[in-house]
Amino acid sequence: MSEVHMAEEGPGKVQAAAFNCVEGSTEELAEQWLKVRERLRAEIGDVEYKTWLLQIVLGPLEEDEVTLFLPTRFLRDWIRGQYGDRLEALWRAENALVRRVELQVVRPATAVPIAEPAPDSTPAASTPRDRVEMGEENPSNPGPEARHDLAAPLDPRFTFSSFVVGKPNEFAYACARRVAEKPSSPGFNPLFLYGGVGLGKTHLMHAIGSELTQAGGVSVAYMSAEKFMYRFIAAIRSQSTMEFKEHLRSVDVLMIDDLQFLIGKDNTQEEFFHTFNALVDAGRQIVVSADKSPSDLSGLEDRLRTRLGCGMVADIHATTFELRISILEAKAQASGVVVPGKVLEFLAHKITSNVRELEGALNRLIAHANLFGRPVTLENTQDVLHDILKAHDRRVTIEEIQRKVAEHWNIRLTDMSSARRARAVARPRQVAMFLAKHLTSRSLPEIGRKFGNRDHTTVMHAVSRVQELMERDVAFAEDVELLKRMLEG
Repeated sequence: MSEVHMAEEGPGKVQAAAFNCVEGSTEELAEQWLKVRERLRAEIGDVEYKTWLLQIVLGPLEEDEVTLFLPTRFLRDWIRGQYGDRLEALWRAENALVRRVELQVVRPATAVPIAEPAPDSTPAASTPRDRVEMGEENPSNPGPEARHDLAAPLDPRFTFSSFVVGKPNEFAYACARRVAEKPSSPGFNPLFLYGGVGLGKTHLMHAIGSELTQAGGVSVAYMSAEKFMYRFIAAIRSQSTMEFKEHLRSVDVLMIDDLQFLIGKDNTQEEFFHTFNALVDAGRQIVVSADKSPSDLSGLEDRLRTRLGCGMVADIHATTFELRISILEAKAQASGVVVPGKVLEFLAHKITSNVRELEGALNRLIAHANLFGRPVTLENTQDVLHDILKAHDRRVTIEEIQRKVAEHWNIRLTDMSSARRARAVARPRQVAMFLAKHLTSRSLPEIGRKFGNRDHTTVMHAVSRVQELMERDVAFAEDVELLKRMLEG
């Protein structure tokens, strides 16, 4: 998110910010902030809200920039990466003047919070700050109910019956069905699903969980690897690691999505490894998904990669044209809206890499037809989906950027993710990070992971360094602009 700023202020600036927050904030601004928070809370749920967003404090609105205060750098970085874009969008919806959101690290006592509607069990005079200080809603001191609410809910839409099977995913589908019918079968524990983004890994995991839950008598815990890590961190902060361990190791089926997120997180990997062993040794089922096979997940400990590969490994290939058509036909039939075959073929040709995006495009067409009572035609399809089609036409991947930059400066492609710091390698790598930031929609942490699991702050430094060099060195700026035009074209 390019317009969400991060800052860490000194004591003098903190006091000035607190004064501006009190003097400059109007009742209208406070009401807008409450609406933004409530909408975000409704979207992500109470548990996530209380764990990560409760401690945000409203600061001043100066020109087109609103400031939000956070007590720690950890919270600031986490909220920026996970909710920054959404916060900005919600602010714009409430106040047309707001164009940017700045996140600052400020001691909690320095800024004045905006009161929220209190729950029925809390006196009306009590503010979130009061409740945090009393320990009632403190993320570092969650109550028993919050501590045990570790797993994410299963999506009822993702079932085996709604999964469209084709040659690219039929093996993964068959393995998932087998696990749902007979958990912990020999050779199928763990089940490791891997494939690109939006190809159906998460769908199959939810389908397994739903099938087992409906059968009854089986406890299922599903969560992303990211949530596993942050739940583990929260358990450490609240001194409840034993409860965290006992809860996860007591389930019959544990499902962890997007395991690649644990790359570089050594302590969390170790905890997952011990949880993995405890469950498998007890005859419990584990299902894991990632974007690569276990052997290709460099950055995971060898012992963990070995254990992950000892069960059933099933890949989901990129969709074929026929499979995309089948998915669109099934979706259109379920909606009750007539979508001509030419439109389905057009979408299947245009959107090839991501099933989620494909379904999202069809959903928008269906919604447009229902809202305006117009038939779906090829002409209005191009009009309604112009932004998606345009973005898809000029989409650039980080891998393409790395290849083009490596060719331009005559370095090896592996240097993009290596630890080498020689200038002849480091400068092209910084340029590749700069182009990835400007030509893709990937977040800074995602870009860092593509460059040898580097931290997002390394990417930020690379972007600012390339910008500085472009301002000083005309020849260098021309090189970067040439690469940018070649990639966009």
